Amino acid sequence: MVSHSVWIVGTSRSGKTARLVEQFCSWVQPEKQYTESFYTKKSGRKKGVHTPEFLYLKQTEPGVLVLAANDDNRRELGDIIITSTLGKYPVRAKTPLGFFQDEVILFWPLLINSLSLKAQFPVRLRPETEQELATKLWRPQLDEEILRVAGVNESRLVRRILDLLQLAAYSGIPCEDIAQILTRGLGENPTTLEPEFLASLLLDWRNWCLERGLLSYGIITELYSQHLLSDRNYQQHLTKRYQAVLADDVDDYPSVARLLFELLLDQGAVGAFSYNPDGAVRLGLGADPNYLEGLAERCRVEILTGPPPESLGEQANQMVELLTEPMVLLSLPKTVHSIQTTSRAQLLRQTAEVIADAIQSQQIEPEEVAIIAPGLDAIARYTLVEILVKQNIQVESLNDQRPLISSPVIRALLTMLALVYPGLGRLVDRDAVAEMLVVLSRKQQPSEDAMNRVYTNIDPVRAGLIADYCFVPHPDRPNLLPVSAFERWDRIGYAATTAYNEILQWLEQQRSQQELRLIPSPISLLDRAIQRFLWNGSNLPYEQLAALRELLETAQHYWEIDTRLRQISPTETTPHTTLIEFIQLLRRGTITANPYPVRPIGGARKAVTLATIFQYRSSRRSHRWHFWLDAGSPLWAKGGAATLFGAPFFLRDRLGEPWTAEDEKLAEEQRLQRILTDLLSRVSERVYLCHSDLAVNGQEQLGPLLPLVNACVTHSVT
Repeated sequence: MVSHSVWIVGTSRSGKTARLVEQFCSWVQPEKQYTESFYTKKSGRKKGVHTPEFLYLKQTEPGVLVLAANDDNRRELGDIIITSTLGKYPVRAKTPLGFFQDEVILFWPLLINSLSLKAQFPVRLRPETEQELATKLWRPQLDEEILRVAGVNESRLVRRILDLLQLAAYSGIPCEDIAQILTRGLGENPTTLEPEFLASLLLDWRNWCLERGLLSYGIITELYSQHLLSDRNYQQHLTKRYQAVLADDVDDYPSVARLLFELLLDQGAVGAFSYNPDGAVRLGLGADPNYLEGLAERCRVEILTGPPPESLGEQANQMVELLTEPMVLLSLPKTVHSIQTTSRAQLLRQTAEVIADAIQSQQIEPEEVAIIAPGLDAIARYTLVEILVKQNIQVESLNDQRPLISSPVIRALLTMLALVYPGLGRLVDRDAVAEMLVVLSRKQQPSEDAMNRVYTNIDPVRAGLIADYCFVPHPDRPNLLPVSAFERWDRIGYAATTAYNEILQWLEQQRSQQELRLIPSPISLLDRAIQRFLWNGSNLPYEQLAALRELLETAQHYWEIDTRLRQISPTETTPHTTLIEFIQLLRRGTITANPYPVRPIGGARKAVTLATIFQYRSSRRSHRWHFWLDAGSPLWAKGGAATLFGAPFFLRDRLGEPWTAEDEKLAEEQRLQRILTDLLSRVSERVYLCHSDLAVNGQEQLGPLLPLVNACVTHSVT
């Protein structure tokens, strides 16, 4: 009997997702199989694929589980499936981690009984809140000697330890076995901490969170893999709810996902899975592509051969061969060009100028250009954006997570909190007050054309004068005096004086209400200030709007956690210390403007895409032209921030095996080959290798792509 489940293998943009949707449509609309069967059409699939037996999914319950590697892909895939089936079938589209989270919260009463937990509704921890609470819990044990042995600061060490719990949970390994895995993996490495010590910290942290009903990503995944999946009651509910599962890009899924898929398949569900051998974007962040590939044995395998015809994917093998055999005299195709300079500053400017000239000469549109780099520092990002924007060319930075505190609007609101609530005087100074006056004196935008320009009634000079003469520092009650406290207040002007008096009157009103406890929480005060001074009936630029939304979401989450902690242990925290810690948390830059996503109105922006390799590959985008920035950088083969400490130890095919220098070298070679193959499949016309002889620090760049740069010197633009 031929399996109904399908395992679809193909490179990037080879049609895997489209085939996945088509397979689902053939299940729910079987009459189309006879009029236009996918298997009878001409395609590049492996020969010998047989049409499966007749299968028909019901329109009623149970539903269909649809999984995607990240949230953007999830929304797109869910929309495509609903559109293709006219919304007649109950489809639930999630990411693997999002599904685990929903299931743990939905079946929380079951976990309460099995683990003897306190009956309270669970609260999810954000990563930044998780790190702050774990730091407080572990600080007595993380002394100077521990930090010296670890070789990192306290913040980095705490994050590294928490990542171990997440990696173990993704692999289906209980927290109690982490010490054993690390002991075998680290060996006799004197630069690392004792595995038993790290495991004891994680056990203390997990138990502390469960007592309070707090759930981090790692704890959620462990609860799901170790307790829910093995529970017979849950298994019965799960199999009754889903008659089919569709999973796109399973090469980016954690090991636990295979356990879920096998459970559904064992209970009679049908599955369709797509797999990219050149993908594995999240390898090092919990993905286990080799283990997920084992699912193919339970499915009918379809192979989508070759890259799409409108890409440069066919040239990937030639470029990889040039890297692995540098002595072989090979020439690059004419579609590969280079921009070569001596310094990186020259490279950034020349790259931007080449893009601007091509767009202005109408060779290409802005949305058809992508700048991709192994790492984007602030200088490179600012330089490229500044040059292109001056040429009226918009730039879209993918997932540009700038710290919230970098926004003047956020800093102004935090200063406002320090002026209203008592005991926060040490968190505010004259410069901060001057900035607050400028930001809160925003006035109506005169026209739509000037929407991105900021117009204020109090300019920086007048704000500085007011702060110098009217701000009274105090550790408990910092205050603002009337403008008449400045002897020459007539120099301030009518507009600035009126705006300052309005701000002063509003602050006094909020202070009095706070003393009478008429302000429920700082969240309410933030919302009042935004409505009164910033929103003001005008449209805010998207960057400011995103920062404000993230600030309110973060504040809501922070006080939700604080409320739970004070319910369990009233002496553990106070409203005053919570507010101080919230402001300090933001000022450390750990919170970024990445709020719950909202789809852009009117489709995608007409802008040049700027992204790191990881961001671009994760987004699954494609462009006509690619500019590979810093082509000579050694970071092209490195995992960097996309590789967590200890990640290789938790791969299912080598649990606990030591990670040697040879393993690292092989991993870098394989990573580089995947990156080249993937990126070339996502560009259709031209690739520019942008190389500077010297890096930012003045050192010569001798990265793995240097043979490609040297091979295309004949195509150099310089």
